[in-house]
Amino acid sequence: MKESNTVSQKSRQFAVRIVRLYQHLCEEKKEYVLSRQLLRSGTSIGANIAESTCAFSQREFLAKMYIAFKECNETLYWLSLLYDTDYLTDKEYESVNADCEELHKMLAAITKTTREKLHK
Repeated sequence: MKESNTVSQKSRQFAVRIVRLYQHLCEEKKEYVLSRQLLRSGTSIGANIAESTCAFSQREFLAKMYIAFKECNETLYWLSLLYDTDYLTDKEYESVNADCEELHKMLAAITKTTREKLHK
């Protein structure tokens, strides 16, 4: 499951970025509500991917990966909201959003492939 290892590594790196962004938003921008939502969804991606590695079936694996996919989608929403309300600069937003989009694409591919395998 090489794909899963890559997505695991990327999701962990992304979670670290999200934690640091949360700290920045709280300390520098005094923003606590939206950033908390971002922290929860952004770190949940990796947590669900980590859980998927211990899945006892392909169905459970798919369920956990799909939850990670949905959390990633939610994270994209919070990032765009923080950007639209001027809490994130263009540079900050583009960088972290690009990482989130990459994870989103990887998770979409993993869930699609796993679903196809299950239906064969």
